[in-house]
Amino acid sequence: MSLHELDTEQREIRDLARRFADERVAPNAGQWDRGHEFPRALFGELGELGLMGVCVPAEHGGAGADFLSYVLVLEELSRADAGVGVTVAVHTSAGTLPLLAHGTPEQIARLVPPLAAGEELAAFALTEPGAGSDAGGIRTRASDGRITGTKQWCTNGSHASTFIVFAREEAGTSAFVVRAGAGGFAVVREEEKLGLNSSSTADLSFEETPGEPLGAPGQGMRIALSTLDGGRIGIAAQAVGIAQAGLDVAAAYAKERTAFGRPIASLGPIQEKLADMQTEIEAARALVWRAARLKEAGRPHSVEGAQAKLFASAVARRQTGEAIQVLGGYGYTKEFPAERYYRDAKVTEIYEGTSEIQRLVIARALLGDSARP
Repeated sequence: MSLHELDTEQREIRDLARRFADERVAPNAGQWDRGHEFPRALFGELGELGLMGVCVPAEHGGAGADFLSYVLVLEELSRADAGVGVTVAVHTSAGTLPLLAHGTPEQIARLVPPLAAGEELAAFALTEPGAGSDAGGIRTRASDGRITGTKQWCTNGSHASTFIVFAREEAGTSAFVVRAGAGGFAVVREEEKLGLNSSSTADLSFEETPGEPLGAPGQGMRIALSTLDGGRIGIAAQAVGIAQAGLDVAAAYAKERTAFGRPIASLGPIQEKLADMQTEIEAARALVWRAARLKEAGRPHSVEGAQAKLFASAVARRQTGEAIQVLGGYGYTKEFPAERYYRDAKVTEIYEGTSEIQRLVIARALLGDSARP
């Protein structure tokens, strides 16, 4: 998308995130990936720049920018390292924003400022071993504010201080805030993954763990689904950033690599690949920006967010594969980052709602009751 579509503040925030990504993230991303290192100190630096609470109101310690500015930050960070991007995405969209939307004034005043400053991290605990796409099938229970059960694949799980946890109680599924160190709470496993090796993905257990109610009893599923609606836009932005990274490395390589006595950038098949890559990435970016603007305006955005995530995640997976193809044998090695982009891209089709779930959201909006079994 053309930068003239952004206002001055949005361009400045994007430029700040891009400089940070290029100077502090990209040079270390390969090392973090190989060593499965979580760069905890980096998020304090991002907090000092206001990038851990980009769209958090200034009165609560954030930068007070709009949701599109936040999406721009996610794209730039993910272009450098998708693991860093998803850490910020879940921390903000799934951890901090639900507190702002549903917390009491006391909860917001106590919990949000350290999150916006990057002093603490937030996490979102909904998925369970038997409840992924079927979020209504969770078995974790709550009684008298005490939570018992297990959660799986919790991004930031090993490093977060504040967890948004969903559990069943008499009134239905409810949302709770659990603080790290609470009695009966434990991180029981850190997942080994195909990609996103600089991010934390953990399994959690709760045994009579005290939790503060977040929102009204029985309203947890509504909170979870509305949170995911916004979170999907962030993951779509992450996918765009990964795809852009693939295009950048492929275009740079095509200009430098020679074959048949000339740069391969002069070859028609390479030009066609790069043109298709750029066009699809721009189309994905347009869908993401549209969904972000709708959310910022307080308008319905469930379908638009689903469309953005469905399309952008497929673009990321497909076009990072094309980047490897442009690089040839080098693309299949760890000498170049294309293979990391390819590994990182796949999960964008899975978390925050699989591509199959996104299609279901879109189809049901299109077809109404006729789409229901």
